[in-house]
Amino acid sequence: MAIEQKNPNAGTTSTGGSTPTDDTNLTPAERRRRRRGQPRRDGKGSNSTTNEKMLNNNSDSTALTKAAVPTSDLVETTDSEDDAAAIAEGGVKAIGNQRIIDFMKIEKPMALLSLLLVIGSIIAIAVNGLNLGLDFTGGVSADVKYQQPVEQTEVVAALAKDGFDDAVVQYLGTREELLIRLPPQSDNVDGLNANLTSALNLPNNKVEISNVNIIGSQVGNEIYLNSVMALALALLSMLGYVALRFQFKLALGAVVSLFHDAIVVVGVFALFGWPFDLTVLAAVLALIGYSLNDTIVVYDRIRENFRRVRGITPRQILNLSLTETLRRTIMTITTVLLVVLAMMFLGGEGLYWFSVALFIGLLAGTYSSTYIASSIPLRMGLSRDDFIVKVKPEFEEEVVSFNDPKMYQD
Repeated sequence: MAIEQKNPNAGTTSTGGSTPTDDTNLTPAERRRRRRGQPRRDGKGSNSTTNEKMLNNNSDSTALTKAAVPTSDLVETTDSEDDAAAIAEGGVKAIGNQRIIDFMKIEKPMALLSLLLVIGSIIAIAVNGLNLGLDFTGGVSADVKYQQPVEQTEVVAALAKDGFDDAVVQYLGTREELLIRLPPQSDNVDGLNANLTSALNLPNNKVEISNVNIIGSQVGNEIYLNSVMALALALLSMLGYVALRFQFKLALGAVVSLFHDAIVVVGVFALFGWPFDLTVLAAVLALIGYSLNDTIVVYDRIRENFRRVRGITPRQILNLSLTETLRRTIMTITTVLLVVLAMMFLGGEGLYWFSVALFIGLLAGTYSSTYIASSIPLRMGLSRDDFIVKVKPEFEEEVVSFNDPKMYQD
């Protein structure tokens, strides 16, 4: 009589292989236990064969690639060859997949041009002085209203005929209402009102003077000083903002570029003797805001590229950032110039000098944002370390030494 024994290793052959067994009657837990109990086929897991096949396929594909491509084409180009190719393409060089323009190639000539412009503007202001308007020198301001629409040139000619020279005439919303500004006149308001009424009466078009104001020279000097203080305060505020928002090296470059833009606009007005009034000052302040906005866009991309791109020099980082923002700069300056030109030729006498100041400042601001605002930080040693936040370790290992006094007793 044969005795049937339950062998836990039943189903295995003498060769160590496993035979398929029917596990349909086993519970899921028993199936998992049986799978865990089975030895691995080669001691390295079931993926070893797959890994070997992948390695063999890669080696075969590499061999095919080398066989298909000549050996000379597989040699990587050196930096000198890249530079030569960049010169042949007009200064365009590739970093990775991004082609950049070498803006900093003409950095020194542009710096010399900026220096000459600033020195020339300062000399023009010192020698010629500014042709200050009535807002700064004082004078007479009058609000008048005609019964019928009138032309500005017609009013100016009528005033000059009666001895009121250098008059400035501006519309106040409609062509019937005008603002007239005159150089300093007599202090007798009643006599001045009667003389103006007589001079402003046109054929078949009566005039009514609603308000006459006499602005003294003291008030004009006060406005002049307040304007200079406002300009200086704006530059200092922007210096602090850029220093806190980005880095002090960038802040210094931004403020120098803003000063360059403002002094160039004022210098051009002093050189040609154009009238400088509150509207021109408003244009200079608006120009500072626009130029700073354009500079901030470039600085933000510089900071991003210093943190993102590795293995290239700070000079190349600046070129890459300026190239990436070039399209945005062109679109912005084009749209703004269209508006400024429209105001210059269609806005009338009141907006003409305001538009001229903006036009000059936009050209200077676009140039300074590219070279002055970016070149100065580069000369000051701008690097990736200026934008990386150095985090201190959260935990420091504390070394504790314990000396037992009893150890040294006999």
